[in-house]
Amino acid sequence: MNALNTVDKVDINRYMGKWYEIASFPQSFQKGCSCTTAEYELMDNGKVKVTNTCFLAAENKTKKVIGKAWVTDAETNAKLKVQFFWPFSGKYWIIDLASDYSYAVVGHPNRKYLWILSRTPNMSDALYKAITTRIAEKGFDIGKLKVTDQSCK
Repeated sequence: MNALNTVDKVDINRYMGKWYEIASFPQSFQKGCSCTTAEYELMDNGKVKVTNTCFLAAENKTKKVIGKAWVTDAETNAKLKVQFFWPFSGKYWIIDLASDYSYAVVGHPNRKYLWILSRTPNMSDALYKAITTRIAEKGFDIGKLKVTDQSCK
């Protein structure tokens, strides 16, 4: 399988803010989650504060996890590491990004992790199809994608 390519350049300041999870490869740490969001905030030390939030319907409560991220490729800003629990960290590669930063696709070079993110809770079917086509071309099994319920009130 070919090496996974990231986008050419990411403006970290534009990337900051709230993102809604449109779809992802299901992970054990997200089991039972709906209305999943990620919020990124640039800190004074150059690292990024990461706040992931989701609603656990079975427990009728919101779950929040806070971590940090840092750029590992300063030339593109498209490769980061994310850490929620020391000493474990994971690769966070931005592999697709709208020119207006309205959506992003984050993957891992092993292709076992994938998230489609949007600035809004919903995405048009046409855009979703175009994104998943590009993801498949990058070697991801889009059959594993699960659309995230964003209908929480």
